[in-house]
Amino acid sequence: MELNKVTEDVLKVIDSYGFRQEGAYSLRLNGMAVCHGDSRHIRIVQKEDKPGIDIHISGETKGEQVHIPVIMSQEGVDIVYNDFYIEDGADVTIIAGCGIHGEGCSETRHDGIHSFHVGKNANVKYIENHYAEGDGTGSKVLNPVTKIFVGEDSVFTLETTQIRGVDSTERENYIELAENAKLFVTEKLMTDGNQTAVSNMDVELNGENSSAQIISRTVGKGTSRQVFHPKAVGNNLCHAHIQCDSIIMDQAEISSIPEIDAKHVDAQIVHEAAIGRINDEQLVKLRTFGMTEQEAESVIIESFLK
Repeated sequence: MELNKVTEDVLKVIDSYGFRQEGAYSLRLNGMAVCHGDSRHIRIVQKEDKPGIDIHISGETKGEQVHIPVIMSQEGVDIVYNDFYIEDGADVTIIAGCGIHGEGCSETRHDGIHSFHVGKNANVKYIENHYAEGDGTGSKVLNPVTKIFVGEDSVFTLETTQIRGVDSTERENYIELAENAKLFVTEKLMTDGNQTAVSNMDVELNGENSSAQIISRTVGKGTSRQVFHPKAVGNNLCHAHIQCDSIIMDQAEISSIPEIDAKHVDAQIVHEAAIGRINDEQLVKLRTFGMTEQEAESVIIESFLK
């Protein structure tokens, strides 16, 4: 189908791999599934009992991509339920994310509830980008819920980024790891003005030799407020590392609450957390190259969030 300019422009921001109406894809626009397609190994089925889709990924899938963006350009609330069924041995990259273009005075909100059921010996990369724009006075809200069940000997990589413009977000993540399963999480987030962001993440390392690496990098500006609460629970012989790094600016508030819980004698779990302002020496060095203070800050933040 032909997309209007607003939709195309927002898609360019939230889908860094490039959205195309080919292969396995599904585009949701203002609460409606407007187009989708299947590939040879990936099948997308619309749910009949509630809004959303079931994505069936065959074990023969090797190096394929699935694109499932959501665009909100009208006021209102959109709630969607997407379930992924990933067979043994599959290798797939899933590019999701939501973009809001708000021009009205009422709230525009998207709540995406995603569940991943990953078989054995699979490799899954899930990329979720959030972004909002527009001159409307109505709040722009994104509340993702992600549940991930990783099977034996599988690897799951979660990359989530809040690019800019989101007034309020509450992120809920729950992950279970089976024997020899590996989890890699990178969360990047920036808030400004009076925006708020809450991110909760519970990781249950149930299987022997399971492992998790969770990295959070955030920037708080203006009078914004952030809370990041990752929790790793070791229920077996396992390894986990949580690292939270934040840059605080202006009158922002940032709370980082890493939590570790060992319920097995061979559970090895480590956490680190650091919050601080931009280094003055970095600013001075960049300003010697002719940059303004604002330009220097932008370079430092961009590098920090890469």
